Amino acid sequence: MAAVICGSLAFDTIMGFEGRFADQILPDQLHILNVSFLVPALRRDFGGCAGNIAYALNALGGTALPMATVGSDGGEYLARLESLGIGTEFVRTVDDAYTAQAMIMTDRDNNQITAFHPGAMQQAHLTRIEARADIRLGIVSPDGRDAMLQHAGQFRAAGIPFVFDPGQGLPMFDGDELARFIEQAEWVTVNDYEGKMLAERTGWDHAEISRRVRGLVVTLGAQGCEVWVDGEKTHVSAVAPEAIVDPTGCGDAWRGALLFGLEQGWPLTRCAALGNRMGALKIARRGPQNYAVDLKELGL
Repeated sequence: MAAVICGSLAFDTIMGFEGRFADQILPDQLHILNVSFLVPALRRDFGGCAGNIAYALNALGGTALPMATVGSDGGEYLARLESLGIGTEFVRTVDDAYTAQAMIMTDRDNNQITAFHPGAMQQAHLTRIEARADIRLGIVSPDGRDAMLQHAGQFRAAGIPFVFDPGQGLPMFDGDELARFIEQAEWVTVNDYEGKMLAERTGWDHAEISRRVRGLVVTLGAQGCEVWVDGEKTHVSAVAPEAIVDPTGCGDAWRGALLFGLEQGWPLTRCAALGNRMGALKIARRGPQNYAVDLKELGL
C-alpha cells in the first residue's frame, strides 16, 4: 500500500561553519544583530521534507507518493525521484516559480540556522487528495500554509489516516488551527522544541494530546524519543551512530521509518525504534538523501 507524503521538494544548499554560533552571537545585542559566518564547506543536495521522507520510506521497501510542487528548475529533481522508483504523479510543476530552496548552515555543535525560500511550494494547495484504493496512509509535513490546512481536511474527508508533522511550519498556525490538525490526525510527531510550542499554543500537554490521537511522538535527538499513547509515556532509547557528520534530514529519515512501521501495523514504540536506527544511519552521512539502508542490518 502507498503513503502520500505532503510537504516540500527543495534544493538544499548546506554550509559548514567550523565555529560555534553561540560564540558569535551576543544575546544582549540581538536588537542590532549583524553577523557574518565563514563557511569553507558548501554543497547542494536534493532535500525538502516530502523528498527526504519519501527517500527513507522507499529505501525501507515502502511505496512513497510525494505530493509537492517544483518550479521551472525542478526537472532534475523529478528525474532523480523516478530513478529511485518513487512515483511523481502528485508532483506539480509551476513554470513561473523556482523550486523551494533551503540555505542551511551548521556549526561544530550541529546547531543549525536555516533560510528558506518557498517558491513553487506556495502553490502546493492546488493539488488535492482523493480517496484511492491503494492509498492507506498519509503525512502532512511542512509545506505551504494553505496546503497544510487543506490536505489535512482532505485526508480526513477521504478516510485516509495521517500523521500531523508540523515541523518548521508550526509557528504559522494559532492554537485553534493546531487543535483542528490534531483532531483530524491519527498520529502527531514533533521534536522537543516543537512539542513545547504545540502544548503552549493548544493549551494541551503531551498526555492530553496523546488522548486525542492514536499516538504522539516527541523526538529528543541524541536522547531518543518519547512515545505517548492514551496519556502514558514510554521512552525509546537512541541508537549510537557510527559518526556524527550532518544532522540535516535526520528527522525526515525518522518519519520515513515511522510511515513504514505504520504501514506494517506495528506498535508505535516499534516504529519509533526503527526511526531511531534510521536517524543514526542518516547522521553519519552528508546530505539528507545520501545514506544507504541495509534491510538485513535493520532486521527487516
